[in-house]
Amino acid sequence: MGNINILFKREFSSFFASPVAYVFIGIFLILCAVFSFFIGGLYERGQADLLPFFNFHPWLYLFLVPAIAMRSWSEERKSGSIELLMTLPVSTWQAMLAKHLAAWAVLGLSLILTFPLWLTVNYLGSPDNGIIVAAYIGSWLMSGAFLAIGLCMSALTKNQVIAFILSVVVCFVFVVSGSNIVLDAFKSWAPSVLIDTVASFSFLTHFDAMAKGVIALDDVGYFLLVTVCWLFAGLVLIEQKKAD
Repeated sequence: MGNINILFKREFSSFFASPVAYVFIGIFLILCAVFSFFIGGLYERGQADLLPFFNFHPWLYLFLVPAIAMRSWSEERKSGSIELLMTLPVSTWQAMLAKHLAAWAVLGLSLILTFPLWLTVNYLGSPDNGIIVAAYIGSWLMSGAFLAIGLCMSALTKNQVIAFILSVVVCFVFVVSGSNIVLDAFKSWAPSVLIDTVASFSFLTHFDAMAKGVIALDDVGYFLLVTVCWLFAGLVLIEQKKAD
């Protein structure tokens, strides 16, 4: 745990040593405000809740999370610092876990900084704060799954742009697999079991319930399982590249 803690501090501080974290947090907060007030109609709905705010999170993460994850391993390999990292008394899984936790902490900080929206709805009405807390937890868990996919794609290539594009494509598949457009394409010929299976892979399917205040073990377990699986896949890729 000591090695992970040291690597975590190194990775977390690296985000703020450059404009990366500041730009990411700034863009995230601006887009959250734009989508909540201007597109989601937070005032016009006449309801004291943050549902319009959380409804756009999967789509914000679809582009913003790959942007913050693409440099994690790609930059290490391109600059050659990965060789130095591998010579340190740390295992590859410790490095992978530290990178994920550091970036996940930045995402968590971004969510925390949206608290003025929470204060706003409490000022305007009497929202169910339990539902809002559940939605925040669900959003953070979902961002961790997005991040794990981004880290895996970053481990696949030295090119950050390619890593970003691959991450967006894979994340997009996970987001839209439960949408009506995709499911309608299966309904005409696929059995209900297959349709339910496709829908179960969707981030939207699992996040929607949490955004409404329902924290179910299967939804939490799904995001954690996706995170672990993609981190493991990234770990395998790093080990293969190291062997090459």
